[in-house]
Amino acid sequence: MTDTGSTQDLDPVEPVAAPADDAGDEASAQDASTDPLDAERAALLAGVWDVVVVGAGPAGSSAAYAAAGQGRRVLLLDKAEHPRYKTCGGGIIGPSRDTLPADFKLPLQDRISAVTFALDGKWTRTRRSKRMLFGVVNRDEFDLRLVQAAEQAGAVLVTGVTATGVEQRGGDSRTVFVTLAGGGRVEARAVVGADGSAGRIGRHVGVSFDQIDLGLEAEIPVPDAVSREWAGRIHLDWGPLPGSYGWVFPKTDSGTLTVGVISARGEGERTKQYLADYIRRLGLSGFEPLVESGHLTRCRAEDSPLSRGRVLVAGDAAGLLEPWTREGISYALRSGRLAGEWAVQVAEAAGAADVRRQALNYAFAIKAGLGVEMRAGKIMLASFEKRPELFHAAVSLITPAWRAFARTTQGHTTFAQLMRDHRAARKLASIAGR
Repeated sequence: MTDTGSTQDLDPVEPVAAPADDAGDEASAQDASTDPLDAERAALLAGVWDVVVVGAGPAGSSAAYAAAGQGRRVLLLDKAEHPRYKTCGGGIIGPSRDTLPADFKLPLQDRISAVTFALDGKWTRTRRSKRMLFGVVNRDEFDLRLVQAAEQAGAVLVTGVTATGVEQRGGDSRTVFVTLAGGGRVEARAVVGADGSAGRIGRHVGVSFDQIDLGLEAEIPVPDAVSREWAGRIHLDWGPLPGSYGWVFPKTDSGTLTVGVISARGEGERTKQYLADYIRRLGLSGFEPLVESGHLTRCRAEDSPLSRGRVLVAGDAAGLLEPWTREGISYALRSGRLAGEWAVQVAEAAGAADVRRQALNYAFAIKAGLGVEMRAGKIMLASFEKRPELFHAAVSLITPAWRAFARTTQGHTTFAQLMRDHRAARKLASIAGR
């Protein structure tokens, strides 16, 4: 891997006519006062923050929680008010659960212990586990509780604020500025970008993507009788397009089913048709969706940077997600926690050399864990694209493969560990990839 974790010594630093450090507080307050925010929020934005986190999704809230937990002055910005709807199945697998704050109470809608597998609507089989595989949440409730945990740790939340970019002076400057829509800006000793894969902070860092997929989803209210049929069980359908699959996640307490499909970008009409066919095959086409939405998932190129100067990126903003399943919550939580911890070190760094050192440490931490898992996921996806029937036969018919699937969702192992420790997993990927 060639990612150095920081491009400060390679990319030109964006110029800004900034005041001297001892005038930073006054300048920031003046800029905030001209912003079309109300006076209370403008006052909150004034001064120099140790860490500013842009984006209050799972990655941003985890970063803010980690940094504030170390007693630092942390500002968490988001353009939306919470709670807000997010396109997401809402599966909380083992690695997600294990990264949450110790006293965090998951707002579970359902507990999943069974999976029905299908191959483009055919060869259906249900496998069951004696133990829970994972939980299901509504993202609006889940994200709100993460934000509240960050606030309880000491972070200050300001919503209704849109970040438009970052200004860095380079050299041994001790602070950077996050620019805001309306002309204001916020001064910080370190910034964590968690504003999504299309956000401005990742663009500033120079994040690049080598896999972009289109996900389509419908939130479908169903009668109690239908909801009970789905309780404790999800549906996974290996789809007709290369690398595609569909899912049903029950939100039993809310009486809804989240039905979605995902495929490579560029197949928009066929992906839309796949979702319609999938819903029809499941017998759900007679129910009116409460929400229909779509989104792009973007997976980082392996040599893509994770920082620039005093700015780190995490979660979707860094292109961190599981390439095969496109699962992103666990990657957001884990990378966000690491970003918050290392942002504190960046904030305390005295000069450019120390900033680069701490940013490299963050990059190494990401690559040693999530990077290894992503590399294995890309191998799995490449094989799955060619021979989905082999994967279907394995998880639906071969008990050790099903157990491996279950252990992965429970957080006891990873795709990387399976491929490293089990010859059968390596052979399956090799055969499927031919």
